[in-house]
Amino acid sequence: MREGVRSDVTLRPARAEDAAACAAVFNDWVDATDWMPRVHPPDDVERHYREHVFEVCEVTVAESGGAVAGFLALDGEGFVAGLYLAPEARGRRVGAALVAAAKARRPEGLTLWTFVANEGARRFYAREGFVEVSRTEGDNEEGLPDVLFAWKPA
Repeated sequence: MREGVRSDVTLRPARAEDAAACAAVFNDWVDATDWMPRVHPPDDVERHYREHVFEVCEVTVAESGGAVAGFLALDGEGFVAGLYLAPEARGRRVGAALVAAAKARRPEGLTLWTFVANEGARRFYAREGFVEVSRTEGDNEEGLPDVLFAWKPA
C-alpha cells in the first residue's frame, strides 16, 4: 500500500458475502450527503450489489478491524463503477490505495464519473492524476450534473 495508509487497513479481493457491507457503505454515504437524492431504497441497493456489481465487476475491499471500510468496483473495461469509503476510512489514504490497486490492474487507463457537487471527490481524483474529460447536466438516474474523469499512464 502507499505511504500514509494505516497498517490496520488491508486491501483484498471482495467475497460474495461482502456485498451487503459494500452496499451499506454506499447507503450510508447517500444518507449522509445532503445533495444526493435517495433513488433506490437500501434493500434494493443491496440486491443490486449482490446481483449486479459483484457479478460484473472486480471489487476490492479495504478492511479494517475485520470490517469493510471501503471498496472500489472496477469493470473489465477500466471503468471505476464505484469508490466509497466509510467515514472512519476517509483522510487515511485508503481511497488512494484502492485507486493505486485499480491502476495496477488496468495500467492502460481508468475512467469514472463523479458528481459536480462532490467537490471532495473531484479534488481527490485530480490529485490521483485523473483529468476531466467531459460533463453532463444530469444524464444519470439522479438527475445531477456529473463529470467524466480519465487516468492514462504517463
